[in-house]
This record gives sequence, C-alpha cells and structure tokens, in this order.
Amino acid sequence: MIQLTPQHRIFICIEPIDFRKGIDGMVAICKNLLHADPYSGAIFAFTNRARIFVRLLVYDGNGFWLCHKRFSSGKLQWWPATQQQASDITYGQLHLILQQSDPSQVKFKPNWRNLA
Repeated sequence: MIQLTPQHRIFICIEPIDFRKGIDGMVAICKNLLHADPYSGAIFAFTNRARIFVRLLVYDGNGFWLCHKRFSSGKLQWWPATQQQASDITYGQLHLILQQSDPSQVKFKPNWRNLA
C-alpha cells in the first residue's frame, strides 16, 4: 500500500508520457527528464496526453510500486503547466489532483509548524 504523507518528496512530470511504457521506461524518465533519483522513495506522478490516466511510481526499498488510475468519467481538471508549479505540489494538492479537483482553488495550511 502506498500512503501519501507530508514527508514524501513529490515529482510531477509536466509533459504527458506514453503509458505503454513499463516501470523501466518510467524510471528512465525520472532520471533523464526529471533529473531525480527514482530509488529515493519519492513519489513520481505522470499523466497521459488525454489526461484521463494518472500513474504514480514509488520505490519502497524493496521494489517499485506502479499505481495506475483511470478516471471513470471526465479527465483531470488541473495538471501543472510549468516546472515551478510542479515543484510546489504538496501531498494534499496531489490528493486533490487524484480526485479530479483543482488544487489552485483551495487554500492549504502549512504542512509544518514550529513548536515552542
């Protein structure tokens, strides 16, 4: 089971990918296009050109998890258009994206707070 937590780093590929790619192809995208280590335990999110599928790739220390979601109706309302938007995504915003919502319309509290 994969759980999205505030501790996870999230990398979102803003370019649509070919979903015929398997885990090895997606690992190559993580390395070459996102310039990130796919073995770091970070969550990597991808979508296809039609925006009706989302894939999450995560390495848990023992192997890769590849989660695939196809929306039963409609498509993604929002996906980052720039690398800046993609790098600012939090776990709460990713949850909204996976529910076909627009996280730019929601105000979130900070994930962390200082303790006195």
